[in-house]
Amino acid sequence: MTALEIVAVVVSFAGIWLTATRRMLCWPVSLVACALYFKLFLDVRLYADMVLQALFGLAIVYGWIAWTKGQDDAGEVVVAPLRPRRLAAGLAAGAVGAIAIGWFTSRYTDAALPWMDSGLTSFSLVAQYWTARRHAASWLLWIAVDSLYVGMFVFKGLLPTAGLYAAMIVLAVVGYRRWRVAGRKDASIAIA
Repeated sequence: MTALEIVAVVVSFAGIWLTATRRMLCWPVSLVACALYFKLFLDVRLYADMVLQALFGLAIVYGWIAWTKGQDDAGEVVVAPLRPRRLAAGLAAGAVGAIAIGWFTSRYTDAALPWMDSGLTSFSLVAQYWTARRHAASWLLWIAVDSLYVGMFVFKGLLPTAGLYAAMIVLAVVGYRRWRVAGRKDASIAIA
């Protein structure tokens, strides 16, 4: 456990909480968390997760813009439904990405856990995209991904980070419930 990991845990927790409560401040806070974890993952040779943090940085900028455009008249972020075709496309993209990244990192790097790290990286990108698009289903994917991340981080000895990901599972449950309720409210307003 390092000071860097502790700060990264605290900042990440704050970013996820702000996201679960649909607050725009989630984006700059999450951007700082990405930078901190980029450095931490570089230090422990989880390269796919290191690259994931850089990609998350780009996705955060995208999400910030998308959420700004996805607000109602009162400034609330509107939850959007995830259509079955987009759901299937996202999961297929996650699987293809996992195979491609896993193949590359297992052959050309000294990655500690290339296949697991790559699969979690790929599906995290899908979940982040769904979050940026304001889909409540993103939280269900986060629950699955974060559950596996807990085991990987325990294995790598990153116990505070494993604890963060365990807490993120709880936050994802909270986020899903809140977004589902908000999505129903937004849908009923749209119908009225």
